[in-house]
Amino acid sequence: MHFLHVVQLYHPVASGAGRYFRAIGERLAAEGHQVTVLATDACDLEHIWMPGRRRVETATEWFNGVQIVRLPIVRRPGPPLLYPMLRRLMTEISRLPNTTPLLRRLATWTPRWPGVETFFEQYGPFDLVHATNITLDFALLPVFACAQRQRIPFLCTPFIHLGEPGSRAIVRYYSMRHQIDLLCKSERVITMTGLERDFLATRGVPHERLRVVGVGVSPEDLQGGDGDRFRAEQRIDGPLVLFIGTLAYDKGAIHLIKAMQHLWHAGHLGTLVLIGAPLAHFEAFYARLPLSDRARIRFLPYAPESVKRDALAAADVLALPSRTDSFGIVFLEAWCYGVPVIGARAGGIPDVIADGCDGLLVRFGDVAGLAQAIRLLLDNRALARRLGAAGREKTLRSLTWDHVYARARAVYAEVCGL
Repeated sequence: MHFLHVVQLYHPVASGAGRYFRAIGERLAAEGHQVTVLATDACDLEHIWMPGRRRVETATEWFNGVQIVRLPIVRRPGPPLLYPMLRRLMTEISRLPNTTPLLRRLATWTPRWPGVETFFEQYGPFDLVHATNITLDFALLPVFACAQRQRIPFLCTPFIHLGEPGSRAIVRYYSMRHQIDLLCKSERVITMTGLERDFLATRGVPHERLRVVGVGVSPEDLQGGDGDRFRAEQRIDGPLVLFIGTLAYDKGAIHLIKAMQHLWHAGHLGTLVLIGAPLAHFEAFYARLPLSDRARIRFLPYAPESVKRDALAAADVLALPSRTDSFGIVFLEAWCYGVPVIGARAGGIPDVIADGCDGLLVRFGDVAGLAQAIRLLLDNRALARRLGAAGREKTLRSLTWDHVYARARAVYAEVCGL
């Protein structure tokens, strides 16, 4: 069979969605199926709405048995603020009834993704289309339209970011009328957690079409991290707190720095390591930090996988206090090294971390609470080891990519008889 995966940011971009589709696509290819990935040319997420960010120059290539085709993003003239302003306007319009057609037009006004129809003609036919990232709907809508015209089964893994409990500040960007309409018309909707599944059911997506699949890791691919080497190269003595993810406010990166400042100013030792692509507002925040605080931080924005593994082996605590994660693969990566984790009570994370059993949860934005959780794990090493060991056991039991692929493949079989 020939499967099309539509992933806005794919290899070599380090994104959770990209890793999810690599795990599925490469296993399908290993079984003898043909897999094509349609991606954008964005290397940084901000390239979608902002000129001057990194992009992938190669238009087509093969990687691990999967063909990758990249279509460039085209933006309308205007300042970078045009895109977030448009999205905010769309959330307000979505409050009104009968606005789905208007929202569809606004979603594809900017950025635009020309060439989708030509791509289907050139690289098809396809037996199934599986697309992702509902908030980047400028790409999903033209693909869905082509799939409908050609009567190709359409699956969607939306990666809904639920945000904080009781708040619509985040989730409204993932549940506008046209987005829910697309999910309702999909053959199946694959979610990361039960929390995401239940939310979509309340918004009208048929429960019988919802499937929880989650994400995973391959423990064998994470082996080989050298903590001593990392500490020596980065000149780190004492406790090490690690963050891996997009460096942004919504990911909790700024709150984590502020929590570490609380600990430093109270006389506690510790080095903060930050790994991940920084957004512009984070770069501005980081530049304003006192030099004395920056001396306690190792800022490694585009570290290779080998360095990330070394950092995981060296870490005493991993903290990702995010409100915009539908799952959080990095928790599983840390658990593979027996590292205790801290997450936020937001998004899908409460379905991943069992508070007090295999990690700790704090309220998003609670700097004092985050500082207290970090100090607890650094001071109580027996607790830290117990939580890390429990997380590792859970990961090996049900959260490897092989487990995830089995669940995803079962969904494919429901739809197209794979």
